[in-house]
Amino acid sequence: MSANVDAPRGPLRTVASDLANALAFLTIVPLRAPDPGARGLAGASAFFPLVGALVGALAGATRALTADAFGPLTASVLAVLVLAVVTGALHLDGLADTADGLGARGGGAERRLAVMRDPRVGTFGVLALVAWALLLTSALAELSDRDALVALIAAGAASRWALLLHAMAAPPARPDGLGAAFRVPAVTLAAATAVAAGVALLACGALPGLAALGAAALAALATTTGAHRLLGGRTGDTLGATAALSEAAAVLALLAIWHS
Repeated sequence: MSANVDAPRGPLRTVASDLANALAFLTIVPLRAPDPGARGLAGASAFFPLVGALVGALAGATRALTADAFGPLTASVLAVLVLAVVTGALHLDGLADTADGLGARGGGAERRLAVMRDPRVGTFGVLALVAWALLLTSALAELSDRDALVALIAAGAASRWALLLHAMAAPPARPDGLGAAFRVPAVTLAAATAVAAGVALLACGALPGLAALGAAALAALATTTGAHRLLGGRTGDTLGATAALSEAAAVLALLAIWHS
């Protein structure tokens, strides 16, 4: 008798599959996603904060290992480069496209959405990328090696959680594309919230951890409000922009608390 390929998977196999999907989507780790479709991505989203924390840990380790040789500023530049390279600049591409779309003149939402689909990066996109990199690098350069490490871990988790908040709060702006296909079930958001909160609180402590989560949530609120008003809803690009902006916001919030 042939095996039933549609038989339900066990819980451990499901967890492994969802984690592999999350890693394959959010990073350049050479994994073959077991379920690369929208359904698999929805299940994998519970692990987005964990993957974000792992990426942040790698960037933070880079900062710590290179600070003695190059100084905190250059080491922070290297850490930010690691964030971009390990993720394949996925979120930064969304940030640049969103900035170009919002900066488009005339034509309303349809015009802005059309600009966002243009593969070329315009002036507003370049400015957004430069501002993101400068803000994040300068903030990290002000922190000790340990604080930079835990800040990047917490911000990585909080920002990928904020991405899910944006996906839940904003309707799709188009009937096609990642923005329309990516749907986050309530139970998945609850699991991701628990993971993000656990990582942020364990890494930074109660008050700083809550500040990182709050800053990421505020950034998600801002992108969601802007997407509603100017685009008619979310797209794959606004999801990426939310992650990038929330990451920077969380690090800046931690810097403000630790320097107060």
